[in-house]
Amino acid sequence: MSTFRAGRLRPVALLALLTLALAGCNDAADQGPQPPKPQVRVETLAEQPVAISTELSGRLLAPRTAEVRARVAGVVLKRMYREGSDVKQGDVLFLIDPAPFKADLDSARAALAKAEATRYQTRLQAQRYGQLVDEKAVSRQEYDNARAAFLQADAAVAEAKAALERARLNLGYATVTAPIAGRIGRALVTEGALVGQNETTPLATIQQLNPIHADVSQSTRELNALRRALRAGELQQAGRDEVHATLIQDDGSAYPLAGKLLFSDISVDPSTNQITLRSEFPNPDLDLLPGSYVRVRLAQAVQPKGLSVPQRAITRDSAGVPKVLVVDAQMRVSERPVQLGNALGDRWVVSAGLNPGERVVVEGLQHVKAGDLVNVDEQPGASVAQHGQ
Repeated sequence: MSTFRAGRLRPVALLALLTLALAGCNDAADQGPQPPKPQVRVETLAEQPVAISTELSGRLLAPRTAEVRARVAGVVLKRMYREGSDVKQGDVLFLIDPAPFKADLDSARAALAKAEATRYQTRLQAQRYGQLVDEKAVSRQEYDNARAAFLQADAAVAEAKAALERARLNLGYATVTAPIAGRIGRALVTEGALVGQNETTPLATIQQLNPIHADVSQSTRELNALRRALRAGELQQAGRDEVHATLIQDDGSAYPLAGKLLFSDISVDPSTNQITLRSEFPNPDLDLLPGSYVRVRLAQAVQPKGLSVPQRAITRDSAGVPKVLVVDAQMRVSERPVQLGNALGDRWVVSAGLNPGERVVVEGLQHVKAGDLVNVDEQPGASVAQHGQ
């Protein structure tokens, strides 16, 4: 009986062992090979001088603008320039009918000749009376009258000379010339127009365009914060002689020619609490036109020990908070919120949230998330000091 039971149980035990072995094989087959760790490229942060620039908005304006006006009354005979062309100082722009002014000039010459003749006559009479009064041939009163008549005639000559000079000026004003060199706009009057009647009629406008100025505004809060940081030693002056300026055009590209900051205004606009800063830019091809809206980037200071990251390393959450992915010594990824400063070229200045020596993911962000283990490819850090120039 015992032999029968032992023989019966042995196959059952073997079947149970076989079932357990097959289950173990299935579990091993379900786990399969582990996927490889994602590959990312990182940049190790290092402190280096960073140019602190401020991007401000404003408009272009011509350094010199002259309104050409009629200085005498008359009828415009001819326009002598091509609208929209470049003119030199002294170029003839308009001709006003000179006939009335020529007649006035001739009349002034005749009046001067008459005054000089009268002065000649009174001078001779005064000289004769001067001799006769010593001989008691004429009274002292008669001599005084002759002397006074001569002085009046001499004053009349001076007055006639002034009238003649005025007539010459009016005749010259009939030929309207350019007061400055620059580009002239459209004509504001046409041939046959009566100008200068009881007012100085505007005829055209000339603007100097090379170089050109850019006036931008900066809040006094930003300016004071910059000054406090400079005094505290946190920042250094960007330049001893001049502050470099970069003009950002309407398409977002940088104007190829560098400019410089000329001055900061000495008064604050009470309505906006802002101060005006004026920059100057070369404009040899006249691509920049007055009145255009522009942005100007001013390199106002240098942070001796600054941190920056490539712009492609920055991501933002639904609230717009900027974040980066950092890889620690165990090759594990973590997410870090950061505070960003200015944009310098293709990099962001980091004002808070990161420390020197940390490794920031710059490529492969879309394949990893916080908590993942990764393989890293080290990328050398980039210099950003040149972006402030």
